[in-house]
Amino acid sequence: MSSQVVFKNKWLPYALIAPQLIITIVFFIWPAGQAVFQSTQLEDAFGFSREFVGLENFTKLFNDSYYLDSLFTTLQFSVSVAVLALVSALVLSAFAEHIVRGSTMYRTFLIWPYAVAPAVAGSLWLFLFDPTIGVITDLLKWVGINWNPTLNGTHAMWMVVITSTWKQISYNFLFFLAALQAVPKSLLEAAAIDGSGPVRRFLTISFPLISPTSFFLLVVNFVYAFFDTFAVIHAMTQGGPSNSTSTLVYKVYNDGFIGLDLGSSAAQSVILMILVALLTVIQFKFVEKKVAY
Repeated sequence: MSSQVVFKNKWLPYALIAPQLIITIVFFIWPAGQAVFQSTQLEDAFGFSREFVGLENFTKLFNDSYYLDSLFTTLQFSVSVAVLALVSALVLSAFAEHIVRGSTMYRTFLIWPYAVAPAVAGSLWLFLFDPTIGVITDLLKWVGINWNPTLNGTHAMWMVVITSTWKQISYNFLFFLAALQAVPKSLLEAAAIDGSGPVRRFLTISFPLISPTSFFLLVVNFVYAFFDTFAVIHAMTQGGPSNSTSTLVYKVYNDGFIGLDLGSSAAQSVILMILVALLTVIQFKFVEKKVAY
């Protein structure tokens, strides 16, 4: 006979979930609601007076060439960071999973970058890519590339992409390594007996079995590229040169905190929130169909 657990105090479940609900309301729902409200207002720089303007802030944004350029830059930047971070982490985890001697040391070194703050990572790579004293700059000059991210927008974009990718690889590596270690060894051994090489075993057995982890990381990496790379861009380029690295999240900061255009900044944050939500829905609707659970 199965015994049923009954809570005598009917308020206990609500008390247990209350802390999480309070955090969600205070730090997520309330700020989102404020952003939606402010996006319909025309406010002065200090917030003392406001006027309802409806969708005028949104209309101005889609007629602003600088905002449309930032939208294209964000998409380009996000795809580059997500793809490079996922592929690099997957390759590293595949190699690390087969290391016999010193595996703990290798894995520790690969995880360490995740503990570095984004602003610190940006400052570190900015020093390495410095056009006058940077070590990487000297190597690029040796192969005939005149590297100067302070003047060349393409160079600046690659600099922030590489830095953001380096920062995210460790996070992806942890999940990929755990997923690969969960792949049944019997399947790999059977494929090896049948004559399959390491690459073929990985592509036909390991990679399909870790597809749920890959899909989860795909969503997380796009969200990371849209939001969590602000500190890297701010520390390295401040959106320059000529707004070539100004993503949507950085333009929200630049227009709201520097330009003090609160209504436009709020409208941009609402569009960014909707864009990320739509991107996530598209991933769940189309990409998840390729996932085998």
